[in-house]
Parts: sequence; structure tokens; C-alpha cells
Amino acid sequence: MLRHEFQPGKLVAGAFLTAVGVVYAGDAGGAWQTPWFVAVPLVVGGLCLAGVVAVVDRAVRRRHRAERPGVGEARAEGAG
Repeated sequence: MLRHEFQPGKLVAGAFLTAVGVVYAGDAGGAWQTPWFVAVPLVVGGLCLAGVVAVVDRAVRRRHRAERPGVGEARAEGAG
């Protein structure tokens, strides 16, 4: 299995989309009543928050890589 980089923006987006699914599953199951427009603020708010988290994550990673000299050089040599 290939390892991949953790992306917290995708985690936040997935959590909000899962929450929308749970809200509508509860409505379909008869646990509660949910108006149709509830999904719009949840999805839009979740995607906006995921975007902010992704931008902050990218800035932190870029700054962290800039502080460690030679990391990019070793990665470039090992790739070829």
C-alpha cells in the first residue's frame, strides 16, 4: 500500500458531507424532521472551512520545509 500525505482539508470536507448524510438519513428513518434547505449551509460552510484548513496546512508545510535545508534536494535525488 502506498503511503500518502495527510490532508486535513479533505478530512474536514468529508466530515461535513458525512454530517449532511447523517442528517438526511435520520430524516428518512423518521428520527426527526429536517427541512430541505438544511444541507445548503452545512455543505457550503463545510467546504469553506475545508478550504481555510487546506490553505493554513499548505502555509505551515511550506514554512516548515523552508526551515529544513536539504530536504528538497534529497527528495529530488531519490526520485530519479
